[in-house]
Amino acid sequence: MSRQRTMEAILASEYVTIGELVRLTETRYSTLKFYTEEGFLPFQQEDSNLTRRYPREETVKRIAYIKALREQKKTISQIKEILDGIKDDSTPR
Repeated sequence: MSRQRTMEAILASEYVTIGELVRLTETRYSTLKFYTEEGFLPFQQEDSNLTRRYPREETVKRIAYIKALREQKKTISQIKEILDGIKDDSTPR
């Protein structure tokens, strides 16, 4: 029996794994890992097994936005600046 959750279960979940994000966004695992390491994707990490969990809705939207920026030929540095600006704007003052 497969250990993968069904798409229905994934879509009903508040948090997903990186493998589930691959399925949801049709983005390569290595790309999502890079985005995570660059700080582009929010996640929570469980101490016990070091599994990263991503907030599904927010992360899927973020990945779509990053893809749109890449289609506009934005560099990784430019995307980082744009995303940092979004974080700064959402910070309560």
